[in-house]
Formats: sequence, structure tokens, C-alpha cells
Amino acid sequence: MRIDILTVVPELLESPLSHSIVGRAIKHGIVEIHVHNIRKYGLGPRKTVDDYCYGGDAGMVMMVEPVYKMIEELRAERKYDDIIYMSPDGERFSQAIANDLSLKENIILLCGHYKGIDQRIREHLVTREISVGDYVVSGGEIPAAIVADAVVRLLPGALSDETSALSDSFQDDILSPPVYTRPAVFNGWKVPDVLLSGNPKLIHEWQDEQALERTKALRPELLEK
Repeated sequence: MRIDILTVVPELLESPLSHSIVGRAIKHGIVEIHVHNIRKYGLGPRKTVDDYCYGGDAGMVMMVEPVYKMIEELRAERKYDDIIYMSPDGERFSQAIANDLSLKENIILLCGHYKGIDQRIREHLVTREISVGDYVVSGGEIPAAIVADAVVRLLPGALSDETSALSDSFQDDILSPPVYTRPAVFNGWKVPDVLLSGNPKLIHEWQDEQALERTKALRPELLEK
């Protein structure tokens, strides 16, 4: 899989994409992630990528031309399954969307900044818009890192135990059960006896019950699905 991330602040993505599961997946050739600085096609000697809002609203807007040229350069080299704009008014990111994106071959994540991007980019270039929540952050870089991380960990070989992702919260619209590790007793706090029983059937039944109870208590709306 290949993920191209378009941004005006590439430095924001250096650490999230260089460590842990994503960093190892890149190192092992499981995924390619390329971060592109949109200022490459900025206008004039200062490589300008933004301008004032038509209509007099406050804030600067990312210009259509630099983004268009960057996307055209990439599309000349390969076909993309999706060009995704990280937007607060896009569809809410979910595990189901992460699963879907993990099956793609090539995707672009476009990071907005300032007031946002020229609407013509959204109308003529973007194929999908994704939001990581009902709030606004300074730019699309951190949301893009979230999407990349959620997608990469689903790729075969990204996790040392590939079955681990199958038991993650939200995979079946339900939260994960509680998890424990050694020691079995700490400060008088005990690990549930069933997890020490060595009986896989009883353990799985307990995990299913706990997952359902946690979902009812913490995220009951998931059960409505």
C-alpha cells in the first residue's frame, strides 16, 4: 500500500510516521508513506500557498493552484483509489472506514490549514472527506496521522500478532473486554480467576460478556447498529 500525504507543514508528521507500528511497517516494506510539501508549487518567490478569503471573511485560504499541481504530479505517476481531504465536516472516521481504506492500493491524504482549502479543490479533485471528530484543530496533519496509523496497523504483517487487530474495539461495533498482565496480584488487586483458568472456552465467554457489558455502560449507541 502507498499513502501520500499533502501538507504545508510536513514537520508535523515526522515523528508520528517514524516510530512504533507505522515506522516498523515502513521499514519492512509493508507500506510506503510519502509526505509532500505543497509549497513546492507555491506561487512567487515566497512560494505562497494561501490568500485572503473572497467575501471578506477572516482567515487565509489554501489556494487551488498549488494543490492542483501537486495532485496532478502524483496522478501522472500512478492511479489513486481515493483522494481524501481531512475536514471537520467530512464523514466521521471509524474502524469500518479504516478497514475499507486498508484494502486500497494508493490513497492521498490532503491536509488543510489556515481557514481551509479553496472549495474548487473539494469539488473537482477530492473524492472523499473524513473527519476525526466534531472539533477543529490547526490543520489536517494530526488527523492524517491518525488515519494513517489506524489503516497501517490493519495491513498484513504490520502487527507481530495479526489476530490482535481483530479483537480491537469497534471491529464488531463493540468495545474490547478488559485486559490484564502479570503480576496476578498487585496491591491486593487480583486478575479475574477465569483468565488464570487455562480454559479457552470459559475465557472467551467471559471476554464476550465483559465486552458487551462495557459497551452497554460506556457506548450504548454502538449496540443500536
